[in-house]
Amino acid sequence: MNIVVAGGGKVGYYLASALRKTNHVSVIEQNPQRAEFIAEMLPDVLVILGDASTLSVLRDAGVVDADVIAAVTGQDEDNLVVCQLAKWYFDVSRTVARVSNPKNAEVFPKLGIDTTVSGTTLITHFVEQELSSSDLHLLMEFRRGNTELVEFRLNGDSPAAGKTVAELPLPADVVLVAILREDGLVVPRGDTLIQYGDSVIALTRSDEVEALRALLAGKVRE
Repeated sequence: MNIVVAGGGKVGYYLASALRKTNHVSVIEQNPQRAEFIAEMLPDVLVILGDASTLSVLRDAGVVDADVIAAVTGQDEDNLVVCQLAKWYFDVSRTVARVSNPKNAEVFPKLGIDTTVSGTTLITHFVEQELSSSDLHLLMEFRRGNTELVEFRLNGDSPAAGKTVAELPLPADVVLVAILREDGLVVPRGDTLIQYGDSVIALTRSDEVEALRALLAGKVRE
């Protein structure tokens, strides 16, 4: 997959570092020293020096062939413009924008952005979930499609433990993505046995979260 990352700060750097292992990644950074640092640390990543809100710079970064563009600068307005240019002028199918102001996470999808990621919103969810002593944790929220990526840690009361994936009456719009256990990652298949202590990662529609909670915990949030 071809991925363009606009913004070479800490978020952009670590994003590129993680994605480059299985994808072709380009990073756009307008600070010369920062761009040089990324190029030295990530030699297999194409680093373009320039303003990502400029069409010529986006073209040099390979946005014409990009499957995804992720705008992760520290400025919400810049991220919006970059994603809109990529979609409108280069027909990039998927755009992801980092937002610092949670209010923008509601506005950006209406302006054509496919996915927004708000650190503030995620932290708020984590705090709320910790205060409620919940075993269900939000990992990512996708504004388009009203979809969430969640992690559920099975405790000793989980009715799902001891059953195979095929035996679980999963809601129609829930997909089990992965199971994390002490001996590593398990890709869930029909005959995979769910065990106590597992962390089950699932992609679910927001209105199916409580049904998933009931299935895995045997109860819903009070």
